[in-house]
Amino acid sequence: MVRSCAGLLGILLLVLMSAPPCATAQTGPGRLSADSRISLITILPGDPVHTFAGHSAIRVYDPEQGIDRLYNYGTFNFNDPLFIPKFLYGHLRYFLSVSRYSRALEVYEEQQRPVIEQRLNLTPQQRTELYRFLRTNAQSNNRYYQYDFFFDNCSTRIRDALRRTLGDDISFGDHPNPNLSFRHLLDEYVERRPALDVGFDVALGLPADREATPNEVMFLPEYLMQAFDDARVTGNGIPRSLVTRTDTVQWVEGYHASESNTTWPTTLAWSFFGLIVLWTGGQALMGRAPSGRGDAVLFASVGTVGLLLCFLWFISTYSVTTYNLNLLWAWPTHLIAARQVVRRPTSKGLRYYFLATALTALVLAVGWPYWPQDLHWALFPVTLAVGVRSAWWAFVTSPRSIFLL
Repeated sequence: MVRSCAGLLGILLLVLMSAPPCATAQTGPGRLSADSRISLITILPGDPVHTFAGHSAIRVYDPEQGIDRLYNYGTFNFNDPLFIPKFLYGHLRYFLSVSRYSRALEVYEEQQRPVIEQRLNLTPQQRTELYRFLRTNAQSNNRYYQYDFFFDNCSTRIRDALRRTLGDDISFGDHPNPNLSFRHLLDEYVERRPALDVGFDVALGLPADREATPNEVMFLPEYLMQAFDDARVTGNGIPRSLVTRTDTVQWVEGYHASESNTTWPTTLAWSFFGLIVLWTGGQALMGRAPSGRGDAVLFASVGTVGLLLCFLWFISTYSVTTYNLNLLWAWPTHLIAARQVVRRPTSKGLRYYFLATALTALVLAVGWPYWPQDLHWALFPVTLAVGVRSAWWAFVTSPRSIFLL
């Protein structure tokens, strides 16, 4: 009886060992099937302001296991009551979210944004490694990261995920290499958003004027897409192109990523300067002293901008808002001067202060195109306006002003 049971058990073990592995054994937990595929999904820019540069995500598709997911490193909580303070301080946490691919396409269709898919030429083992990496990253204790627009965002995370999982098997070439600074790379995407263009040029300091390397330009989704086209991957000892196929999954009829450039901020700034000249000339012709309240508003506004720039330079964690030459026209101390022109307009110290302001504005304006930081031309008439009013306070307060200095 015992021998019979042992014999039957032995036969059963031999059958199980010789049987071909089933589909479950082939895939297993976290393992993709041979029919799976992984793609880079590029979503072109849309109308919402946070979509101005486009977006990148990874699609994991495995029909055998019913998987069709979009892994998105560009998710943030806009409903956070401290969103703006965190954004200004540079402590904005983004996270990796996972959604149904079909649902994501519906959202991008509602936003009227084209979607492009690049299938990656990876071996089953490489696809599995990347999938497992994404699954681990999507866990609640791993999903958050410190967002940095230039160096750590939804696009750079995808680039780095491939490097982490593929190691030396992935090689990005020297293209694209537009030979542009970070600031000028952004200019391509803010042509139809002139207010955003001015905002970037005010907030970003000298580091943004450094030329971006081919590796760094991948912070922009469209450049990441081009880099993938140029990349090479090695699988089973055979080097080949990383992208095996590119499809336009969704297109929007009449879509234009960038419309004709609008220069209304510059036009508005020159109109403002014209009003300042007329106001100053009118006061001079009528022999009136400077208007304390009007100048208080002007210098308080400029001083507030300067205070914000100091915060971005010295307090925030951003590295590209340091060494900002816009502080040459936007002095934070103008906030104090604004108070003084109302309370003690005849102060000799105030005249010295405005003399220094006028001379600085003059030097800045003369060298405007030659400064190492690319200063926006909409700010040029603002600088002239500050210089004109400062000179008026320094020299034309009264006939004896120059001698009082």
